Amino acid sequence: METKEYRTADKSEWGDGPWQAEPDKVQWQDEATGLPCLIVRNSGVTGALCGYVGVAEGHPDFEKGYDSVDVDVHGGLTFASFCAESDDESRHICHKPAPGEPDHVWWLGFDCSHSGDLAPAMEARYRKSPLGPTMYGAGWEETYKGIGYVKSQVTQLAAQLKARA
Repeated sequence: METKEYRTADKSEWGDGPWQAEPDKVQWQDEATGLPCLIVRNSGVTGALCGYVGVAEGHPDFEKGYDSVDVDVHGGLTFASFCAESDDESRHICHKPAPGEPDHVWWLGFDCSHSGDLAPAMEARYRKSPLGPTMYGAGWEETYKGIGYVKSQVTQLAAQLKARA
């Protein structure tokens, strides 16, 4: 499967940062495991990247809740569901399967919008708010989890899920 990238988020008010040059969705098949993988930006609320791996029917974690799957990934699993119903493949948690790849997969995922994670859209909103400095960013250091970091976490998640099969 080829890697597909989409750029759809309006980041004009987010300020400077690595997110400006990054895609908002990346789809690929993990080479080592053969599992479909996604990175999707939560552009509406936080601007943070989220990572997902799809498992097909027959996998022991197919249709399990995210809190029932024991894996080690950034912030823990926070998502488990089938593909989002949409005709717009550029924005949602879903993939265009390659020939021979299953299209009915259960996505398990995580987000990079936890304590200590810089979420650019949320940060931009707080900068405009008179409460911003006391509500967000006070007393701890947030770091942005970019495409490289999220892709490595997705790859590790794919390896863990493959080992559970």
